[in-house]
Amino acid sequence: QVQLVESGGGLVQPGGSLRLSCAASGFTFRRYVMNWYRQAPGKERELVATITTTGGSTNYSDSVKGRFTISRDNAKNTVYLQMNSLKPEDTAVYYCNAHWYSADYWGQGTQVTVSS
Repeated sequence: QVQLVESGGGLVQPGGSLRLSCAASGFTFRRYVMNWYRQAPGKERELVATITTTGGSTNYSDSVKGRFTISRDNAKNTVYLQMNSLKPEDTAVYYCNAHWYSADYWGQGTQVTVSS
């Protein structure tokens, strides 16, 4: 069955870094655009970063541009989110999403907390 499993979240101090991973299985990963979303308590889910099927193009929300980097390894069926210079406002549950035409898959989320 389709699975997206995020890992790498945790507690980090402001200015620190984390690398999130999302391992995919049960579908043809290389066909899917991959996204990272996040949702903070009391807020709507926000699209953070997008990467195309080959990794040739990426896009970021203004709130993370210059600090976060999305990448993918189609041989490993994995997408990554490198997060640097983390701020308290980056605290949220981060979700991996796979999208291709009408197909839309989600992971269970991983908590990222930025606090001193």
